[in-house]
Order: sequence, then structure tokens, then C-alpha cells
Amino acid sequence: MEKIRNRWDITENWQFFFPFFGVILVLLTAYTIARRLLHLLNLNNTVLEWVFTLVVGFVIYFLLVRFFLWCFKKLANKWPVAQRWEMIAIFIVFAITGSISGKLAGPFTEFIGLQQGTVSGWIFWTIRILLIFPIYQVLLVFFGWLFGQFQFFWNFEKKMLKRMGLGFLFN
Repeated sequence: MEKIRNRWDITENWQFFFPFFGVILVLLTAYTIARRLLHLLNLNNTVLEWVFTLVVGFVIYFLLVRFFLWCFKKLANKWPVAQRWEMIAIFIVFAITGSISGKLAGPFTEFIGLQQGTVSGWIFWTIRILLIFPIYQVLLVFFGWLFGQFQFFWNFEKKMLKRMGLGFLFN
């Protein structure tokens, strides 16, 4: 535990939540990807099903952890955080926000009367992606607040909207 505490600049016990929650989310992601590959390769309902899932899942987990640690190193100077564990919280917020906004865009497109089979794919996906954008913006600040990173995400949001030419919204 002391090694984790030192590596992630953890000063309070409640901050251990973020590294452990991050590990659980990466494990869940690796398992989900392994199961999708299993079905893609038609290996489900075979003797190899669980062996494949476990082996491929752990390989994907290892690759994802290496990738995220590389990202932490690259973004350490770019994102101003007081303690390293906050980087994990920020990554978790981005992951949750992206997933939920993508899922919520489906019911919104149906609510406004667009279904994938009734309109052109170009129209459907363009509108769905355009719907994801405002949902994502609101959820990003909300989940940032929920995970104690409101100021980071509020500044991130203002910077992004200014780059898109929508900076007048904050004047």
C-alpha cells in the first residue's frame, strides 16, 4: 500500500478509491473487449471460451495499463493537478462521460423521431453525433464535480469552447 501511496501522491485514505476504481474499470474494459473478440471469432460456447476470455482479457488489461501509464506521463506537464491520483480521477471522468453520452444519444434520437432504419445513415449518424456533443459537455462538468475535479473540467470546457469559436458563452 505504501508503494501505491507514494507513486500516486496519496495523502488521505479516501484517495485510494481512485487507483482501485481505475484498476476495476480497466479490468472490466479488458473483459468486455475479450468477450467481444470471442463472439467475433465464434469461439463462444466452446471449450476454449473461458480460457480465451481470461488469457486475452489479461493481455488486453496489461496493454491498457501500459497505455494509460504512458498517457499519464505524457499529460503530467500539460494538465495542472496537485497530486498524481487526480490524473486517475480525470481519466475516469472522461471514460464515464464518453460512455454515458454515447448511450444517451440513442434515446434522444428516437425521442426526436429518428430511427436508424427510417432515415439515411448519413443523416442519422450526423444528428446522433451532433446530439452527443452537448450531452457530453454537460456530463463532463457534472462528473468532474462528482469526482472532485470541477475546476479542472470547467477550465477544460471553457478552453475547448473558445477554440471552437464559442468563447462568447463565457463573457
